[in-house]
Amino acid sequence: SVALGEADFSLGTDTAGSGRIPAALNGLVGLKATRGLFPTRGVVPACRSLDCVTTFTRCVADAAALLEVMEGADPGDPEGRTVTPRWFSGTPRIAVPTTASLDFPDPAYGPDLFDAARARLAELGCEIVEIDVTPFVEAGNLLYSGPWVAERTAAVGDFLRDHPDE
Repeated sequence: SVALGEADFSLGTDTAGSGRIPAALNGLVGLKATRGLFPTRGVVPACRSLDCVTTFTRCVADAAALLEVMEGADPGDPEGRTVTPRWFSGTPRIAVPTTASLDFPDPAYGPDLFDAARARLAELGCEIVEIDVTPFVEAGNLLYSGPWVAERTAAVGDFLRDHPDE
């Protein structure tokens, strides 16, 4: 609805990118605030210890305005907290993995496009800071092959077992 211009924003959840990635693929801004910043009362989690409410907007300014409206502690949410966002000023620093450290399963969307995107960020005035993504990849692997798999199964396992076709 947001990508089609029918709504100014929408809400979803994000455990491991399930909000931010579809947002990016639809030309939207997906904002996953840190846990507890947006109340989660009423959210059906896939993985309660990791899930966050995600906002979908058409631009960063709308995401920032929505964050200011939504953030705040909810007495019914044990994870809830209030933190005033600190917006940066000056030159944005963007952490970017080295091209060589990435695995591109489809060469059509591989290193050349990644390098072009990085160059475009630099053209726009961003300071590019190369990082080692190994710790992030290892943390991501925990999500799909570690203890959180059990938590996700506990959250929806009975439903999956009882309704395999749904």
